[in-house]
This record gives sequence, structure tokens and C-alpha cells, in this order.
Amino acid sequence: MAIRLFIALRPPAAVREQLLDVMEGVPNARWQDDEQLHLTLRFVGEVEPRVGDDLVAALAQVRAPAPLVRLQGVGRFDKRGGALWAGVAPHQALAALHRKVDAACVRCGLPPERRAFLPHITLARLSGIAARGAAAERWLADTAGLASAPFVLEHLTLYESHLGPDGAAYEPVMRWPLDPS
Repeated sequence: MAIRLFIALRPPAAVREQLLDVMEGVPNARWQDDEQLHLTLRFVGEVEPRVGDDLVAALAQVRAPAPLVRLQGVGRFDKRGGALWAGVAPHQALAALHRKVDAACVRCGLPPERRAFLPHITLARLSGIAARGAAAERWLADTAGLASAPFVLEHLTLYESHLGPDGAAYEPVMRWPLDPS
């Protein structure tokens, strides 16, 4: 039976609380809850459990400094209805870590990531009227200045995603500390 995996970084509790505080004001948006807030480095998708075991071994070999980042602005993806997100900067350390994680995935037989990497934390999924409505545009304008104090992303985490009628639930499979700066 296949499992659905992704690799991510989880922001500290204070940053998640700051994000939860701005997650309102768009009717019919499916806002993420605290457990769902993360920065995806690589979506793996559905794989056989053996590939998941290989990923655990490959990701355990990834060595990188823990990125020092901050929240910076918001944006919107329009694919399949859309999503609202919070930006994370600076990109350089995150992009370097993304490349290392992608290389670990390729060593496990997965195809390389083809999409451009844009560090972000998804805040809401939009569909129907929420995707087309003025409320989403107002939210983008009202929260455009979203920013945080710098924070460290201390751990690399492999998650399993369980899809259900109310959306996805994320279960940490394994977590590895990143090197302190």
C-alpha cells in the first residue's frame, strides 16, 4: 500500500501563532490549523513503503546549517483554485537545503524536482467563490506587510500526509536536527 510523503521545516510556536492570527477574513477559505503549518522543501507524493525507508536513510545523511529566516509578505497561488501563503526569506540557505533534499530524493530513485522553489508557508486553500472573491484580494492587501523577527528552522522532518474529507492530516515520520549556526 502506497504512502504519501513530503519533506518540510516546521516554524517555531511563536511564528505559527503569528500566522494563525492573520488567518481570517476570507469566507469559504480552508485555513490551515497549527499542525499543518510548515515550509515544504520537497513534495514526494505516493511511494511504496520501501522508498519511504530509503528516504529515511538518505535524509539522515543530509548535513546543512539550520536556516535563519523571517516571514516576509504574503502571496497567492492560482493553481486548482488557489492558495494563500506567507513568504519566508532569505531564500539562499533554504534553496541550498532544498537542493540537498532533492539530491537525497534522487538517490532513492525519485525524479528530480522540476518546479521552481519558492519558500513559503501555505495558510489557506481557496476554491469556488473564495478563489474568485474580492475577500482574498482584500486579505492580500491587508496582510502585505506581514513580517516577523528572525527565527531558526532547527529540524528537517519527513511527513506522511493522510488525505480525508476534511483535508490533509500530517504525521511526522522522522525528524533530524540541522546543524546549529
